[in-house]
Amino acid sequence: MTLSPLDLARAAGVTVRAPARLHLGFLDLGGAVGRRFGSLGIAIDRPVTEVTVTRADEDAESGPDAARAARARDAVRAALGVTQALGVAVDSALPAHNGLGSGTQLALAVGVAVARLSGHDLSAREVATLLGRGRRSAIGMEAFEAGGVILDGGKAMAPAADAAVTGPGAPPPLLARLPVPEAWRILLVYDRAREGLSGEAEMKAMATLPPFPPERAAHFCHLMLLKALPALAEGDALVFGTVIGEWQRALGDHYAAAQGGTRFLSADVAAAITALEEEGVPGVGQSSWGPTGFAIVGDTAEAEALLETLRRRFASSTNLFFDCVRGNNRGAELVAL
Repeated sequence: MTLSPLDLARAAGVTVRAPARLHLGFLDLGGAVGRRFGSLGIAIDRPVTEVTVTRADEDAESGPDAARAARARDAVRAALGVTQALGVAVDSALPAHNGLGSGTQLALAVGVAVARLSGHDLSAREVATLLGRGRRSAIGMEAFEAGGVILDGGKAMAPAADAAVTGPGAPPPLLARLPVPEAWRILLVYDRAREGLSGEAEMKAMATLPPFPPERAAHFCHLMLLKALPALAEGDALVFGTVIGEWQRALGDHYAAAQGGTRFLSADVAAAITALEEEGVPGVGQSSWGPTGFAIVGDTAEAEALLETLRRRFASSTNLFFDCVRGNNRGAELVAL
């Protein structure tokens, strides 16, 4: 993400290419073990957000989600006291409300570009704080910063119920970042006909979820520290995936009341994930509120074969779309123009 001062002084603009991320879940929704939330996520190499911010005679914005990009530009510019007019061109945007982190990646791409062009060497975390991002999870900003598999430490409990849901103060601390093994692939299952919860609907759902059993939170914290992360460090996709699959089933059951009574927001995605489980893949689930589903596979050839199996089996579906992607271990890429 680094651009030298000389690059910035000469640059007419900055292009930012930011990875999508999968949010695999929260470790402790109630905070019974000590802190609330705590997240695991994975940065992936596609789809991507790509934004170009240029110095201009007057403000302009274009492309998908241009209005949201403009709001991020204006917020960061105001926070930094910048008066330079800037053009924002969104060359590609992540599908909104699909569990891929579209809002955070777009806001960070624009915000970091504005900061760098105005001579402020802010990190993704600092920009996220300016924009009010990362109130519950640091996965999006850390995926932007350097990619990989990311574990954050959640939030200290707040006295007011609403603050406990949104999370006061700074984003959660980064606890661990490990690279996605080169051989691993992640199958993505998209449902073009559905969108996950967002905004006020998401806030309401989070505030009205039933209590998460403390013993379940302790169990998954233990599995994450002493089973999943060691397996990841050793490149063991089967063991890592087994933990993720168990965790996802528990979270899916917990969120079911906000998802029509089922573990998955999309019945079609659920059918595709079931097909992958029948093929022996344990590391499956739904990213955030979905509808995007995922499967973690430890071998490239196996992943490609499974991708073809899905495409054949669901060839008649008009709304399902499948992809096989790599992990992203770099984070966002910045190029001076």
